[in-house]
Amino acid sequence: MKTLVALSLLVASSLGAQAPPPAVPRPGGNMLISRAVPDPAAVERGQKIFVANCGFCHGSTAQGGDGGPDLVRSPLALDDERGDKIGPVIEQGRTGKGMPAFHLAADQIQDIAAFLRSRQQAAIDRNAYSILNIVTGDREKGREYFNGTGRCNTCHSPTADLAGIAKKYDPVALQSRFLYPRTRPGDPQLGRPQVTISPAAGPSFSGTLEYLDDFNVALRDSGGEYHSFARDARLKVEVHDPLAAHAELLKKYTDADMHNILAYLETLK
Repeated sequence: MKTLVALSLLVASSLGAQAPPPAVPRPGGNMLISRAVPDPAAVERGQKIFVANCGFCHGSTAQGGDGGPDLVRSPLALDDERGDKIGPVIEQGRTGKGMPAFHLAADQIQDIAAFLRSRQQAAIDRNAYSILNIVTGDREKGREYFNGTGRCNTCHSPTADLAGIAKKYDPVALQSRFLYPRTRPGDPQLGRPQVTISPAAGPSFSGTLEYLDDFNVALRDSGGEYHSFARDARLKVEVHDPLAAHAELLKKYTDADMHNILAYLETLK
């Protein structure tokens, strides 16, 4: 009986000594978008304080400057909450790295923290990214490239397939389409790669290329029938890709070429 009581007390004691379940971690780490957006007024105040006291080293946008690191990407600043990490650094300085101490009030440090948080959230939030004007090239030089070096006019015409192209697509989409063209749903079959497959024996097959790798090739003929072949040394495969010239030009374009061509295409309205 005594043994049973002792065991009961031991079990109860061990249960009572068990560690409580781990606390649910609060949102934090580098999940900046999940954190509260700082008060705009605090951000504005913090920006003024930051530029006046810190901008000469860290830059006016906190992305680094003359001798100071980028605080938008700084691990310490990313982990900061209302100045708890950056505050001691501001108050004590880092004399070994050339940073003096700054005697700022606690609310001023919190405002700087709000400004840095706003910069971090803006950098990581791709949905808030705004594409600036990309039509910065010389349209006359673009026209010359189109009709000359690029030989674009051998396949395209500003009065035929490209007529009104600038009305159909905005500049970003238009640039993407001539730099990285690809077939899209609804595009005519003639715009897709065509292939002729000739086995060692028997008839050849021609049609729209459906699949191609080192081991297999497949096409769909004009009647809609699908044909697939295992590739070997005896199988002849001839591919005609109407977009191949774009891929070759992409290897040769300079930045100026790309901007100039886009500027020219933007005149085709």
